[in-house]
Amino acid sequence: MKITAIETLVVNAIHRNWIFVKVLTDQDGLHGWGEATLEWKTKAVSGAVDDLSGFVIGEDPHRIEHIVQKMRRFSFWPLGSIGLTALSGIEQALWDIKGKALGVPVWQLLGGRVRDRVRVYTHLLQARQDRLVDHRDISAFCDAVQETVELGYSAVKLGLVPYSGYDAPLPAVRHVEKLSNAIRERVGTTVDIMTDFHGRPDSVHAAKAFIDVIAPIRPMFVEEPIQPGDAEGLAQLSRMVDCPLATGERLLTIQEYAELARLRAVTYVQPDLAHCGGISGGRRIAAIAEAASMGIMPHNPMGPIAGAVSLQFAAATPNFVIQEEAVGLAPWFGEICQNDLFGLTDGCWSIPEAPGLGIEIDERAASRHPYAPEIIPALDAILPDGRIANW
Repeated sequence: MKITAIETLVVNAIHRNWIFVKVLTDQDGLHGWGEATLEWKTKAVSGAVDDLSGFVIGEDPHRIEHIVQKMRRFSFWPLGSIGLTALSGIEQALWDIKGKALGVPVWQLLGGRVRDRVRVYTHLLQARQDRLVDHRDISAFCDAVQETVELGYSAVKLGLVPYSGYDAPLPAVRHVEKLSNAIRERVGTTVDIMTDFHGRPDSVHAAKAFIDVIAPIRPMFVEEPIQPGDAEGLAQLSRMVDCPLATGERLLTIQEYAELARLRAVTYVQPDLAHCGGISGGRRIAAIAEAASMGIMPHNPMGPIAGAVSLQFAAATPNFVIQEEAVGLAPWFGEICQNDLFGLTDGCWSIPEAPGLGIEIDERAASRHPYAPEIIPALDAILPDGRIANW
């Protein structure tokens, strides 16, 4: 069997474009899907897929690790976020092909499933862009959290902190305290609440000020409390607060995760399988995390193929904890899938039994939502003095 071509299919999802990667073979009808979505880098990633295809076409798709090494090493320059995202989409598609060719789900190729279902969490109102709620309106925000839980989720991730800087103004801290307490009172103790700081605080002490007022509601974790890449700062912060920390969506390499593990800097790691080298990269990161008694929670606010990949990975990964999803990101999320993998039962996804990733894309339906310039939410990330903030 040989790879004959690699194609990209771009589907608009309002504030990002999903980039689907289709790897074709010389076996009639046998192809694989991957996802290489990278926010606001659509054309660059699509071009990188084309660049990497020269290393892949003509290869046997069963030789997944060989092809990954070829893309990495023959590229000479470190691939970075754009190149690794392109590689990840191709790598995922190879697993899909192999599973289909052998007639088994991908989780079977990863050693078999280690759980019977996969717990998931979503964003406020499933991240629907037409129903954004300002966190400054505590009552409306709590209403939205309650509505999200009533959709069938037992865990919700929320943005609670404002754009910040090196300090944490007391009025902002007090508002976050009131908001956090109101949310916990509204949903009770049976719902897990997690919050994503998006690296907004510029200092450990600013992050600590916000975490200290959130910690009493016992969040499952605080994500990216400071900018990614500062493992020493995260380790320092983790010793200062009474709250689990998590990071990883903007980390790409095993070396970065090895540093987190060495310092025991966080409780949970969150690699994105569309950026960190696909399933192969995710498995390496999971092993590093497991050696340091860290759980793994794959990052995934993206499209249906990314969701299918994460589901297969979660089924076979012992230190997996919970999976991020965003099925409400665009109204046509389910429209372009020929398989329904994402039905909720008690806040969990079921383990798929179909060969490969268990998902097919309806290309005709997808073509109704072509590339379009994204709505970029970061454009209002301005501090009171006019300085650009981390968003």
